[in-house]
Amino acid sequence: MTMRLRSGIFLAPFHPVNEDPTLCIQRDMELIEHLDRLGYDEAWIGEHHSAGFEIIASPELFIAAVAERTRRIKLGTGVVSLPYHNPLMAANRIIQLDHQTRGRIMFGIGPGLLPSDAFSMGIDPSVQRTRMVEALEVILRLFQGERVTIKTDWFELVDATCQLRPFTYPYPEIAVASSVTPSGGKLAGKHGFGMLCVAATQAGGYDALGINWEIAQKTAAEHGRTMDPERLRLVGPVHLAESRAQAFENCKFGFEQWQGYFSGISAVAGREATENRSLSSLVEEGVAVVGTPDDAIAQIRRLQAKQGSFGCFLQLAHNWANFEQTRKSYELWQRYVVPAINDTNQARATALSWARDNKERFIGAAMSAAMQTIQKHHEEETAKTASRGN
Repeated sequence: MTMRLRSGIFLAPFHPVNEDPTLCIQRDMELIEHLDRLGYDEAWIGEHHSAGFEIIASPELFIAAVAERTRRIKLGTGVVSLPYHNPLMAANRIIQLDHQTRGRIMFGIGPGLLPSDAFSMGIDPSVQRTRMVEALEVILRLFQGERVTIKTDWFELVDATCQLRPFTYPYPEIAVASSVTPSGGKLAGKHGFGMLCVAATQAGGYDALGINWEIAQKTAAEHGRTMDPERLRLVGPVHLAESRAQAFENCKFGFEQWQGYFSGISAVAGREATENRSLSSLVEEGVAVVGTPDDAIAQIRRLQAKQGSFGCFLQLAHNWANFEQTRKSYELWQRYVVPAINDTNQARATALSWARDNKERFIGAAMSAAMQTIQKHHEEETAKTASRGN
């Protein structure tokens, strides 16, 4: 049996600066509720502190609220930028969410993607990846109940421990952001974590997905581990409609503002492929899917042919279309793409073919049974009449 591909969303989120931010955040919550009803498996929520477009600063706060509105969808931090947080505080927040969601939390981690975030906090971007590793090593010890005393050049803990243990044993699933640099793949391989490949569909000379997955596998082997493709998540932009023409028309609503945001911030790591590019060129080169469910199925097949099996495809939430068209796009994915990729309807198709192939036999038997019933009824009525005559 092949691996079932899960479906999810990577919600930065992206909101243009001419919209009311309160309504934008409320709409993001409504979207996750919609995905939960449709049967999506995962939603990952980003952390950003500057540049004005990606307006959720605390994925933990957002997750705590949306967890109360949903039933089954798993909710992940996409990601907690560890260099911005004391490790004890980060560990405690995730453990609390693990209890509040009864195990639906996933802990996505990264060094922080927007350079403007780091500069706002006086952090040299060159130390972010080192600090991410330092913080994670401490968080793992705290998750497992250790008391930690440590002093680094950016945080200090003295006899520190978490007063709660995780709801999930031994702790929530951890996934590392992997964009362009190999740091995410190395960390995932060392500890057996999942990977969030945010540049999975990126075009260009550097194969971020293939190279970083290879690094993760090599590092895992060095530590006596193997990487689990179930925990590999690929991210890419998608918008679906009943026709390609309609999908492109829908995207006139917000694509230029989205693209202008990246151009305005000088296309940070992992996002260079979208800068100053037309939507049609992004689609032609496989960076994005704008079209029908068949186009989305083809994209997944291409990724599977290139990568092999992977556990989840996360649609990048981009707001290229208005909210109703966006909701419809996610519905089309779940109605048509998921069953095609996972062969969900194989048994139904077999049953339908069997019924068609045996139609004459079945109809003949049914007609014969009906005629027998009619004949029996006539015989019973004839007998009753004869009995009354006597």
